Amino acid sequence: MRYCRFKHQGVARYGVIHGDEVVALAGAPWVSSSETGPGVPLAAAELLPPTEASKIVAVGQNYRKHAEELGKPVPPEPLLFIKPATALNAHAQPILLPPDSAEVHHESELALVIGHRIKDADEAQAAKAIFALTCFNDVTARDIQRREVQHTRAKSYDTFACAGPWMETELSPAHLRVVCRVNGQVRQDGRTSDMIFPPARLVSFISRIMTLLPGDLVSTGTPSGVGPLRDGDLVEVEIEGIGILANPVTLARST
Repeated sequence: MRYCRFKHQGVARYGVIHGDEVVALAGAPWVSSSETGPGVPLAAAELLPPTEASKIVAVGQNYRKHAEELGKPVPPEPLLFIKPATALNAHAQPILLPPDSAEVHHESELALVIGHRIKDADEAQAAKAIFALTCFNDVTARDIQRREVQHTRAKSYDTFACAGPWMETELSPAHLRVVCRVNGQVRQDGRTSDMIFPPARLVSFISRIMTLLPGDLVSTGTPSGVGPLRDGDLVEVEIEGIGILANPVTLARST
C-alpha cells in the first residue's frame, strides 16, 4: 500500500492513496488503516513529509563508491548521525541554501519508516519493524562538513531532510535503483544492493544504541555522484517502486 501525510482544507492527516485519490485515515497507518471519508483528488492535496518522525537517523558512507569519492575508507561499522525533525522537508517544497555555505550537495537515499517501537533487536526483528520505504534527500553543506569533525551543522539546516512524496509498504529494499537528477540530468545512479550494511542490519545496529519509535526515519546512505545544488535548480530523487521526490532549490532569505 501507498501511504502519505497530506493537508487538505487546512487539516493535516495521514492518508492512503488509491490511484489518483487520497483517503484520510483515522490515525497513522502503522496504528490504523481505517478510512474515514470520501477520497480527495491527489492533485488537490498538499503533500507533507510522509511521517512525523521524532528523529532521523542517517548513515554515512554506506556505499563503497561513495566512500571512494570522498576519499574515505570503508567503515567497519555503520557511521551514524542525526538530522533533526525540524529539517524535514516535503515533496515540492524548496530547499533553502543557507548563506554560510558555498557548497550544498544533494545525496539521494532510500529511507526506512519504522512501524513500531524497537530496542536491542536482532536482524529478523529489525526487518519486521520496517513499515515502509520512502525517497530521501540528505542535503549537505559539504564545505562545512569538510572543515568540522561533527556532521551536525552541515546536515541539520531547515529543509535539509527532504522525504516523500509518500511511503510504500509492499516493496523489498534489497535491489532498488536509486537515481538523482538535477535539472533533468542524471547525477547519481545506484542500487541498494551495493550498500555495505543492508537495511535490516542498520536498524538492528541503531536499535542497540537508541530506541526507535513509530514514524522515525532511517536514511540508509547515498550512491556515488553527489554534487552541488544551486539557486534555481530542481533536484529529483527517484527510487523504483516508490516514485519521485522533487524539490526546487532557492536561496534562504536572511533574517
